Amino acid sequence: MPLSAPAARKKIHTRAIELNGYIRDDGLWDIEAHLTDIKTYDIENKWRDGIKSGDPIHEMWVRLTVDQTFMVIDVEAVTDNSPFEMCPTITAAYKELKGIRIGRGWRRAINEKVKGKLGCTHITELLGPIATVSFQTLMGNMQKNAKMNKESAAHAKPIVLNSCHAWAEDSEVVKQFLPEYYKAN
Repeated sequence: MPLSAPAARKKIHTRAIELNGYIRDDGLWDIEAHLTDIKTYDIENKWRDGIKSGDPIHEMWVRLTVDQTFMVIDVEAVTDNSPFEMCPTITAAYKELKGIRIGRGWRRAINEKVKGKLGCTHITELLGPIATVSFQTLMGNMQKNAKMNKESAAHAKPIVLNSCHAWAEDSEVVKQFLPEYYKAN
């Protein structure tokens, strides 16, 4: 169901974020995010000699390469468009995320490594959705491998368990799809 009809209005700003997950030929996974901010009006900007309506004021990319355990193996961040000349110089800071596992403590690690003046607000904002998309990307492969190796799967608690209300251990979804983990209220 779409949102209800709003009052008369004029669009001023569009932020577009696209995330994609890929499996690589070497068995690693790439999770990529692309962000653009576009205004519907021209902006004065000395460094870029103005930013025309429809041109991105911000355009950033970030790619995390992870292994099957969600360990960050590599990071690449790029700033194609920004309002200030110095903005692209911070992208190398995101290499600090190498060796950190996406999962419990991920946001804390981001805050320690690249939040605030240690990074770019826009690139850092993409790291939350990248974590979610990494789980969405790897989940099917993890489930397939678990079915192939029932013994090890029996000892591993599914990562989706208690991750939201649908996957709560007392939900009908868990009762149907993960009955061995279902716990009635």
